Amino acid sequence: MSRYFKAKIAENKQLQKEHNLLTLIPLAPIKEPEPGQFYMIGMEGDYDPLLKRPFSLFRRTAEGLQILYRIKGRGTALLRNMGEGSVIDVLGPLGNSYPITAKRYTPLIVAGGIGIASLFSLAERFGEDARIFYGVRSESEFLLLEELKKCVGELYVTTDDGSCGERGCVTDTVRSFLSDNTSQNAQYSVYACGPRPMLGALWSMVKGRGIPTYVSMEENMACGIGACLGCAVKTVDGHKRVCKEGPVFSIDDIVW
Repeated sequence: MSRYFKAKIAENKQLQKEHNLLTLIPLAPIKEPEPGQFYMIGMEGDYDPLLKRPFSLFRRTAEGLQILYRIKGRGTALLRNMGEGSVIDVLGPLGNSYPITAKRYTPLIVAGGIGIASLFSLAERFGEDARIFYGVRSESEFLLLEELKKCVGELYVTTDDGSCGERGCVTDTVRSFLSDNTSQNAQYSVYACGPRPMLGALWSMVKGRGIPTYVSMEENMACGIGACLGCAVKTVDGHKRVCKEGPVFSIDDIVW
């Protein structure tokens, strides 16, 4: 089954000033995606901008795919302006996915900002077993909180300015949670996506504690298939391609 396909836009809903939720209906059978994988999306027959853009899978629906994206350049600005019924070119699913740990581990999902886009389908997979820690700069930047509340056991929110939930970094809340619960002999696995400083702080917290921790790395991509080497990150085993060997890595494999 080819990873190249065309898809029709069923909805391109603006959630906030800088964020949209895109619903796509593939025009041919597609390979089933796994949480953590991504798609390269381009405009049909339009070469400005030339290259496809990478987007994390947000959710697999009964009829198609959903992509949660942020407008941050010409490509995503053009995508936002595409209406219902428009057809786009898609390549995917690409990359690896989040490993699913054994049942004895309680999954802790840590999202910073738009990193929730990569983690939502994983939260749905785990359901009520999951604990989500979601941090943004200010309350107005939270995305689809009500949807999250419906699918997980517990949701912890933080804001940099204290406008909602705890004030401070989301990793501080994770640290407090682990501190309060380790005495109960609980076992946890951690899944995270967000700004690199957040992931680095998470690594400092979990290293040496025997907590399986996986991170989705965000890097600029040109091809999405490992040919251009533009998305390489430094690991303990040398440079690896986010689009091919990733985007999900064990946190201990990355050089922070």
